[in-house]
Amino acid sequence: MTLKIGIVGATGNVGREMLSILAEKGFKSENIFPIASSRSEGMKVSFGESEIVVSSLEKFNPKEIQIALFSAGGEISKEWAPKFANAGCIVIDNSSHFRMDPDVPLIVPEVNADALSGYKKKNIIANPNCSTAQLLVALKPLHDINTIKRVIVSTYQSVSGAGKEGMDELFNQSRKFFANDVLDNVKFTKRIAFNVIPHIDKFMDDGYTKEELKMQQECHKMLDANIKFSATCVRVPVFIGHSEAVTIEFENKMTVADAHAALKAAPGCSVLDDRKDGGYVTPIECAGNDDTYVSRVREDTAFENGLSIWVVSDNLRKGAALNAVQILELLKEKHLN
Repeated sequence: MTLKIGIVGATGNVGREMLSILAEKGFKSENIFPIASSRSEGMKVSFGESEIVVSSLEKFNPKEIQIALFSAGGEISKEWAPKFANAGCIVIDNSSHFRMDPDVPLIVPEVNADALSGYKKKNIIANPNCSTAQLLVALKPLHDINTIKRVIVSTYQSVSGAGKEGMDELFNQSRKFFANDVLDNVKFTKRIAFNVIPHIDKFMDDGYTKEELKMQQECHKMLDANIKFSATCVRVPVFIGHSEAVTIEFENKMTVADAHAALKAAPGCSVLDDRKDGGYVTPIECAGNDDTYVSRVREDTAFENGLSIWVVSDNLRKGAALNAVQILELLKEKHLN
C-alpha cells in the first residue's frame, strides 16, 4: 500500500529527523509532503538525495494525504490536528497535547502496540515524551518477567529536546565563554554552557515540574498504573542524546543475569554492560542510532528487590521522530489494508 505522508513542522529539528528516517526506510519523495508555517512556504528541505518544497500549513489540503506526522508544538497540534483528523487523515502527534486523552492511544511500539487499535476514535495517535519513550523500552521487558513496584529516575536531557533554540544557546554560550564575552540566557532559565539545570517545563504546585509529571502519567498510561513513580528531570550541556539513571524496585528479587537476558531479547534495546573503563554507553555513542542502550546494570543496595540501570538514547530519533515513523509502519502493517 502506497501512503502519502505529511510532515507538519518539517523545518524543525524533529521534522527534519522524520524526513531523514523516512528516506532511510525507502519512502519515495513524491509521496512525502513537508508542511510548515507560511514563513517557510516555498523553501526546500532535504529528503535523501533530493529536496522537497515546503507547503504552508494554512493552505495545505489534508485530503491529499493519508497520514500526517505532527511536530510543530502543542498549540499547532491543538488547532490543526483535529482538522486533519476530521478530513480523514490519521494524525501521529509528537506534542504533549493529546497524550492523556483517554480516546487517543499513546504508543511506543515495543511497549504497547496493541493499544494502537483504538486510534479510530479520534483519528489521532500520540507520541510520548522523549524521556518516557526510552525509559519504557528498558522497563517493559523487565516488568514482563518481574512486576515493577516502584521507579525512581533522574534524567540528563540534551538541549536538542528544547529545539533548535536550545542547541543554538549551548553553542553560542560555549563560544562566548572562551571569548570571555557575556553569556545571555534566552531559551533556558540559567546558563546551560558548562552547567546543569534541574528544571524542564513549568513548575507544578507540588514542586515537581510538568516534564516530571508527564513521565509519571505516561508510564502509568502505557505500562502500569500501579507503579509508584518519581522523576527529577535535568537539562545538561549535551547536544543530542538523553541519559537516565533509573532505580527499580520489583515484586521479587531480580538478578543481573535475568535482567541482561530480558533486555537483550527485547526489541529496540541493546545492552552494553562491561564492568570496566568505558564499558557503558554515553550520548555521543548513541547519537544517530535507533536503539535504546542499557548499561551499568547492578543490584540496588537501597531496595531489597532493587536494580539500578543506566539508559541512553538519541532523543531526536527514538524519543521523537523514529517512534512516530515506527507507529506509521505499525499502522500500515496491521491496520491499513
